[in-house]
Amino acid sequence: MAEIVLDKIAKRYRGGADVIKEISLTIADEEFLILVGPSGCGKSTILNMIAGLEPITSGELRIGGTRVNDKPAQDRNIAMVFQSYALYPHMTVRENIAFPLTIAKTPKRQIKQKVGEAAEILELTELLDRRPGELSGGQRQRVAMGRAIVRSPEAFLMDEPLSNLDAKLRAQMRTSISRLQKSLATTTVYVTHDQTEAMTLGDRIVVLRDGIAQQVGTPADLYERPTNLFVAGFIGSPPMNFLPGMIENGRVQTSIGALPLSDKAKTELAEAESTRDVIVGLRPEAFEDDALATGEGRYTFTDGVDILESLGPYKLAYFNLERPASSERLTEVAQVTGAADRFGTAQLIAQLDARSSVTEGANLTVSFDPHDALLFDPQSGERIGHLA
Repeated sequence: MAEIVLDKIAKRYRGGADVIKEISLTIADEEFLILVGPSGCGKSTILNMIAGLEPITSGELRIGGTRVNDKPAQDRNIAMVFQSYALYPHMTVRENIAFPLTIAKTPKRQIKQKVGEAAEILELTELLDRRPGELSGGQRQRVAMGRAIVRSPEAFLMDEPLSNLDAKLRAQMRTSISRLQKSLATTTVYVTHDQTEAMTLGDRIVVLRDGIAQQVGTPADLYERPTNLFVAGFIGSPPMNFLPGMIENGRVQTSIGALPLSDKAKTELAEAESTRDVIVGLRPEAFEDDALATGEGRYTFTDGVDILESLGPYKLAYFNLERPASSERLTEVAQVTGAADRFGTAQLIAQLDARSSVTEGANLTVSFDPHDALLFDPQSGERIGHLA
């Protein structure tokens, strides 16, 4: 087991393209850390540098307190599980799991013991004499994990190991991986583009964008206290609603009405009495059908439901609000966050209880707690406070 420290790690390819821009991060012993972000953000590059598959341009990488920048991959005692199972089709499950031990010329008795233990943990005992072609995708991935386990590595590195599986198998394998990591208590770094995997598996999550760590924190930190518009828009499904607004006379003017700022918010913003642009962020699940809502001090708005999706335990209501007055800065932020369509049409999504009697095309009054509304600066994208 080992602590992994990235100290101002950077990666630059020939031609000057900066892929990773001086990331500093400490991954605690036995921690399950997730690297998440859109394609091309650098998450797999970081994993490959830890593994020794990619050279480090600058900075220092330490595993278990030892500098390993120049240490070859085979000497780092780290096991990787890839997106592709990389199993040998002519070998049995037993032989595939045992392969790294066979190459290391481990005594046969020890190989038998380790393979048996790994197979039991992963519920593969009855499949040991089958070949990969006779297994399901989930079973093959468990074999790949078994091959990693038998090495007793200091850390596991997993690069999108579930992306080739269907939705049901992914859910099952998430549970298996979580249980496995807890039972083995091995430091694990896991790369994914799937925020559901990130939120359900990780002790902490690193959200990456263009080679820069946007935020590092627990799943609750990222969901409840996103540091900027990018994180707020990336974490959550459906994504957070972003409404351009303008502070005037202690209120935020938006397409869903004038939203009063609390005294706390005015103090937090310091500039609340002056006129300034803001972005109001509200998660779809913050809304309730006002006919079913409970609690005091909730804000409401009424508009026509453009599209309604019934998804069993809840409904998604899509509102096309009047296009708000915006500025070039708001438009720029919309493009940066990947939410230009939502800014352009002023669309808002509300996740409602399945008991709601809402119908498509009808007007609906929804309410929300102002404490759930976040305020962002449209120029920097940084979170600057709350509505209440």
